[in-house]
Amino acid sequence: MVGPAAKREAVAHLQAELGLSERRACCIVNADRKMVRYRSCRPPDTELRIRLRELANTRRRFGYRRLFVLLRQHGEPSGLNRIYRLYRGEGLSVRKRWVRRRAVGTRAPILVEARPNARWSLDFVHDQFANGRRFRILNIVDDVTRECLAAIPDTSIPGRRVARELTALIDRRGKPGMIVSDNGTEFTCNAMLIWSQDNQIAWHFIAPGNRCRTAFVKASTAGCGTSFSTKPCSSASITPGPGLRLGPTTTIANARIPRWTT
Repeated sequence: MVGPAAKREAVAHLQAELGLSERRACCIVNADRKMVRYRSCRPPDTELRIRLRELANTRRRFGYRRLFVLLRQHGEPSGLNRIYRLYRGEGLSVRKRWVRRRAVGTRAPILVEARPNARWSLDFVHDQFANGRRFRILNIVDDVTRECLAAIPDTSIPGRRVARELTALIDRRGKPGMIVSDNGTEFTCNAMLIWSQDNQIAWHFIAPGNRCRTAFVKASTAGCGTSFSTKPCSSASITPGPGLRLGPTTTIANARIPRWTT
């Protein structure tokens, strides 16, 4: 019994069951009588608790820091410590998952307008050099025109780098109606949440491994040109073309790809 609430319950139990006085019960529990008599004057924060629960149910893997950013985007002036207190009080702490499970709940399919820049998809392609050093490529695809808008290679591409590349791409091509990606760390970090809010772009996350909500990448290379497209499918697949060479550990959308040589 280290918390005030537990000590208050213990004192109340001793008084009710054994008929002890408050002074005697506090001595047994080692509690201060002022603490036992104290009644909180904090407001109930009913509306804020409801909004916090709704966001937590929508973003099931978001912690209190990311939920704090979403609340700030909706105009909530509360500080981080207050949001954390309510977050713990509502029992919304995200449990550490040892086995990947599918998201619970039903989701409606996303309707896409048949025009360029209606929806972009983002995903990473991973491979390694002959010396064993790994690298990744960020692919940005227009889902309507099936055009690869950008392919950014680097050994490390954090969330802030993704935001800079998207900003540069929007300056050249225009702003998309929405962006779709998986729930990777680079796409769900605070930098990307703030960027999507500042640019007024809807960002939708898909669940990897789900037959109805997972996208795969289909590549075709001819000379120097590369085009990508995304379609609903149960697993990732890739179709090699002339001049395309993939390493034995290349993965697309969390699926292992065999090695092809030309």
